[in-house]
Amino acid sequence: MPKSPHHPDLGDVQLARLLSALGDPARLAIISVLADRAEHQREDFSVSLGPSTVSHHMRILREAGLTLHRFEGTRCFVSLREDTLDRFSAALTGILEALDTIDTH
Repeated sequence: MPKSPHHPDLGDVQLARLLSALGDPARLAIISVLADRAEHQREDFSVSLGPSTVSHHMRILREAGLTLHRFEGTRCFVSLREDTLDRFSAALTGILEALDTIDTH
């Protein structure tokens, strides 16, 4: 069974780190899938990158406090962290809405 991933406490999540994590096209593509607020598995992300590179981007998003990773057996489910969205709603809501209007792939 995979080791449980570390998620930062909400109080440790910083806006500058969130915005930095969103500054990469691959991570924006991942976030655009997660914008539906559902849980997703790796197969749901249509980024043309190798598995280790996708894992790297997922780690950056998780460590920035944007995503929540939940294991069920050997499968990993990823979703947006609702508590982070609530705390930084003014900034993140605009970004998520903008993802609908731009091509992130």
